[in-house]
Amino acid sequence: MTDNTIQNTASRNYLVTGGAGFLGINLIRYLLARGHRVTSLDIADFTYPEKDRVTVIKGDIRDMSAVDHSMQGIDIVVHTAAALPLYKREDIFSTDIDGLENVLKSSLQHGVERMIHISSTAVYGIPDHHPLIETDQLHGVGPYGEAKVRAEQSCVEYREKGLCVPVIRPKSFIGPERLGVFALFYDWAKDGKGFPMLGSGNNRYQFLDVEDLCDAIYLTATLDRATVNDTFNIGAKVFTTMREDYQVVLDDAGFGKKIVPFPAKPAILTLRLLEALHLSPLYKWVYETASTDSFVSIEKAERILGYQPRFSNKQALLRNYKWYLEHFNEFANQTGVSHRVPWKQGILKVAKMFF
Repeated sequence: MTDNTIQNTASRNYLVTGGAGFLGINLIRYLLARGHRVTSLDIADFTYPEKDRVTVIKGDIRDMSAVDHSMQGIDIVVHTAAALPLYKREDIFSTDIDGLENVLKSSLQHGVERMIHISSTAVYGIPDHHPLIETDQLHGVGPYGEAKVRAEQSCVEYREKGLCVPVIRPKSFIGPERLGVFALFYDWAKDGKGFPMLGSGNNRYQFLDVEDLCDAIYLTATLDRATVNDTFNIGAKVFTTMREDYQVVLDDAGFGKKIVPFPAKPAILTLRLLEALHLSPLYKWVYETASTDSFVSIEKAERILGYQPRFSNKQALLRNYKWYLEHFNEFANQTGVSHRVPWKQGILKVAKMFF
C-alpha cells in the first residue's frame, strides 16, 4: 500500500449500475461482504441469491427517471452498465454514451461523493507499442471502442463541473459468472478439444481477475477524493504468452490437447468475412488484437492507489474455468450477447469437430 490511508470505510450506500451483470454481481458481493448497503440498477432481471440483501431496481440507464429514482440516498456510484460489442451500434451508443451522461448528470444533481466509471482498454484501439499508459492516444475500434472513448470525454467534463469521477480502464476480466467469449474456449476444453489461436501464440496478452478489479474499484471508492479523481489502467501483474497462459486450461481439462496456432493474416481475413455474414461470434477488436501484444502498465495504480493484484493470468483463467465446470448445467442451453451467458458459436461449432 502507499502512504494514502483508506477513507470512508464505514458502511456506505452504493449504487451499482449493471448490477445484474458479470462485474456487477461480483462487485455487489464484494461490497456486501464489507458491510455496505447496495442498490442495483439494471435492465436485466436480478436473479442471484443475494436478491433479498440488495435494493433491486429494474430500469434502463437511458431512462432518466429510472436513474434519478435509483440515486435516492446514494453515497457512491459505480457505473458498470454498458452495451457490449455484440450489441447493435445504436444500442451501444445510446447506452454507453447517452446512458452514462444520465448517470453523470444525476450523480451531480444528487450530490453523490463520487461516480466511478468502468471504462475499457479498448479505448487504446490497436496500439503500436506496449505497455500502454494512461496518457497514450485514444482510438476506439468499432462502435464499442468509439463509445468508450466518448464516454471518457464526458467523465472529464463532469470532473470540471466538480464531480469526483475516477475512471478505471480494466483489461479483459474473468472470474465467477464470466461466460461470453471465454465460454467458447472453456466449452472446447471441456469436450476434449484443442484450441485454435491466431498467430504463433507467443504474444503477451494481459488479463485481469474480477476480484482484483473489485479491489481496484474499492480503492477508488475509499481513498482520498483528490487521489482517486483520475484515470487508472488495471490488469494482472503476472502474465506470460497467450499460448502458455491458455494451455493451463487445456492441461487442467486432462485430455492432452494443445493450443493450435494458425497464420494470423489469412485467419483474420476469414473472420472478417464471417463476421460480415453474421456467421461468427467474434468481433473485430477480439480477432484483430488476438495475435498481437496487448498489455498495459499498472504502475500508476500501484503507485497512487496501492493496487496489488493477487491473480496471474493463469490463476484467473483456471478460476474461471473451474467455475464454468461447476455451474455448466445452469446455463448449458442459454446463449446471448452479454458476459452472463455463452455466446453462440456460429460456424465455430463446425470448426470444433476438427480439433
